[in-house]
Amino acid sequence: MPTSEDLAAIWLTLKLATIVTFLLLLIGAPLAWWLARTQSWLKAPLGAVVALPLVLPPTVLGFYLLLTMGPHGPLGRLTTFLGVAPLPFTFAGLVVASLVYSLPFVVQPIQNAFEAMGDRPLEAAATLRASPLDAFFTVALPLARPGLVTAAILGFAHTVGEFGVVLMVGGAIPDKTRVVSVLIYDQVESMNYERAHWLAGGMLLFSFCVLLALYGRRRNGRHG
Repeated sequence: MPTSEDLAAIWLTLKLATIVTFLLLLIGAPLAWWLARTQSWLKAPLGAVVALPLVLPPTVLGFYLLLTMGPHGPLGRLTTFLGVAPLPFTFAGLVVASLVYSLPFVVQPIQNAFEAMGDRPLEAAATLRASPLDAFFTVALPLARPGLVTAAILGFAHTVGEFGVVLMVGGAIPDKTRVVSVLIYDQVESMNYERAHWLAGGMLLFSFCVLLALYGRRRNGRHG
């Protein structure tokens, strides 16, 4: 049976994933739109920066985020100037780290959906005197809905499964930064395999359901 400690970690993980997914969609949709439409030379370097978490070890990313958000880093100095406590080892720090780490899992599906849409819908909107902003909200986003849904599912699931980055940036403070993945690690270190098995089994089932939902959507999309 789950303990209060387990339930607190599960609640914190779901809270983190929900907030991060919402913010990622707000940030990722305009960014994906720009990457899909621009001809600027900045497209390649910016796309590479967005995709870095796909190939960079989480501990490396977490280390540099820790330095950036620390008291002597640029973000840390900014928060100190604004009178805000340093972000490392806080829930807000977990949110920032998770945004960076899960960004490509949200941007890339949306970018693919925008690119697959082509130019015709936008040209039709332009003939109806729709502004670029109107076309984005009334034409592009509705047509890219499957990509947005996929991005939301992947972003949420990836945030739930984070370990290296959240451990580096947030540590394992109960009720503040100790998410499920970190709690599993703590239980294994303590040789409490029964609790670790219960938590890990839940993560395994959750991951399977996410993949099942994604593959089910793709199959339905092909048959539709």
